[in-house]
Amino acid sequence: MRADFQSWVASHQARFEDVLRGLLPRAEVAPQRLHEAMRYAVLDGGKRVRPLLAFAAGELVGAEVARVDIVAAAVELIHAYSLVHDDMPCMDDDVLRRGKPTCHVQYDDATALLVGDSLQALAFQLLAEHRLNGHARFPHPNPLPQAGEGANESLREFHANDDAARQLEMIKLLAVASGSRGMAGGQAIDLASVGKALTLPELEFMHIHKTGALIRAAIMLGAHCGSGLGAMQMNKLDHFGKLIGLAFQVVDDVLDCEADTATLGKTAGKDADNDKPTYVSLLGIQGARDMAQRLHREALETLSEFGDAAQRLRELADFIVLRKF
Repeated sequence: MRADFQSWVASHQARFEDVLRGLLPRAEVAPQRLHEAMRYAVLDGGKRVRPLLAFAAGELVGAEVARVDIVAAAVELIHAYSLVHDDMPCMDDDVLRRGKPTCHVQYDDATALLVGDSLQALAFQLLAEHRLNGHARFPHPNPLPQAGEGANESLREFHANDDAARQLEMIKLLAVASGSRGMAGGQAIDLASVGKALTLPELEFMHIHKTGALIRAAIMLGAHCGSGLGAMQMNKLDHFGKLIGLAFQVVDDVLDCEADTATLGKTAGKDADNDKPTYVSLLGIQGARDMAQRLHREALETLSEFGDAAQRLRELADFIVLRKF
């Protein structure tokens, strides 16, 4: 019997937190301060939307949960590193993230810089050293790694020798999504756009890279952990990710104007204060809401051929746009 969406989210969030605790270096291992700060930046915060998208895509293709754990962790580590760097004084200069002091405030600028570097490196280490993909439809054993170094060892049975070319493609997928043609490039455009009036296509181009690239990667990596989809179906999943990634940013822009700091877990109104172009500044509140609803409808239409197997992806699309369970 399929669990209701709220229960599915809660169980995956709780279990995935344990996965992250096991995959991150222990705080008592040298260099202790860096490892402590890495754990501070990643653990106990955020809704884990990108990992949840990876798990939902993995369910669509019958992937083993333990395999999706690795790609979901890699994506979340990239996301966490980007937040650490984005919050630093040389970029957005923010003091609050996920309801607690930002990494450079809690520690210092140099440590925060190294935290981001280390999280990025760890993400690609995980993709390189674990078996990520398969050729059959798998059951869902739902293995739970234990905290500490044992978690890494318990997952090494998935070390990949069987399909190195496909695994390299997955590593490349995350690298492109993270770099100058993806998230980092989008951030560069964002920083260069302060005080400028962008057109809608320019704004979309920026956020397809800055926000959308990693969301698309999470879905595609989850789908690559199983099998059974052809090229056209994979393209539809990628298009779904593009649409829902844009919708995510549109809704974020609306919430930045309407929600308070306690609700957001980060400083509210920061984009307006910094004179950044947003969907709200371009379209107004109602126009931005209408755009989010349109993207939501188009995203759901993209999943129409997948039937019940894509139900979790549909529910996550609802959550991203409606921000409720």
